[in-house]
Amino acid sequence: MRLLVAVTGASGSVYAQRLLDHLDPAEHEVHVIFSQYASAVLAEELPDGLKLRAGVRQHGARSMNLPFASGSNPPDAMVVIPCSMGTLGRIAHGLSSDALLRCADVMLKERRKLILVPRETPLSLVHVKNFELLLLAGAQILPANPSYYTRPTTVEQVADTVVARVLDHLGVRHSLASRWRDEPE
Repeated sequence: MRLLVAVTGASGSVYAQRLLDHLDPAEHEVHVIFSQYASAVLAEELPDGLKLRAGVRQHGARSMNLPFASGSNPPDAMVVIPCSMGTLGRIAHGLSSDALLRCADVMLKERRKLILVPRETPLSLVHVKNFELLLLAGAQILPANPSYYTRPTTVEQVADTVVARVLDHLGVRHSLASRWRDEPE
């Protein structure tokens, strides 16, 4: 599968890191793109930076020359994680002022899988209306709302409860979290 992971300036860099930790570039073609403000938040939340596995390709948001900026070459799926409300709103309204936004626009127009992982609280009516527009356009909105029935004990385990759902929606097998009411083996 060809996957594009977009990282924005929303808090929740651990979600992006954990997703990238569980996408194997030997199994999938994995690309990463960063929004203009992602680096500032990454520096605060992940002082050692985002760790990319060998084989993951990085792209800048300023260049429209990446392959996924055209409907003739979209990835199979795109995940925006974490997704700021600013990015979500720009995607909802079709603004394509940089490569990240253009790629999301391509995903919607080509009816490809676009998963947005917003991490914001509380929500305003504007946010909810943007959710509605995106859902109507075919995007999947998977808020970064962790679950606790698996009794996570670390920040990474808490993040993995969200990342597991993202991987489920991508169709990528994983063993990050047990399924609800699965019997232990």
